[in-house]
Amino acid sequence: MSICQQLQDTKTRTLAHYSLAADQLDLRYGPDKWSVRFILHHLADAETVLFDRIRRVLSERRQVLWAFDQDAWALGLDYATRPLSLSGCIYEASRDGVMHYA
Repeated sequence: MSICQQLQDTKTRTLAHYSLAADQLDLRYGPDKWSVRFILHHLADAETVLFDRIRRVLSERRQVLWAFDQDAWALGLDYATRPLSLSGCIYEASRDGVMHYA
């Protein structure tokens, strides 16, 4: 399977999770772990970071690839109240951009 097909397949499977019921979105895989809702927000943000990094590598001679603190993003970007539909759109658009350059 090609990388483009893998990216498309994971996009399709991931997007389905953005419409889970509230009780499913609040599930955690362990004590003090992120809920499914937080993980989905994180995936959207991580995808934007990946898309930014790809564009920098392709367009800048001396690019700087910044790391990000996922816990700081979860707090600062308010994963607890951020609309999941917004994160789903961000994830989908960013993944489409990643697939374009792949």
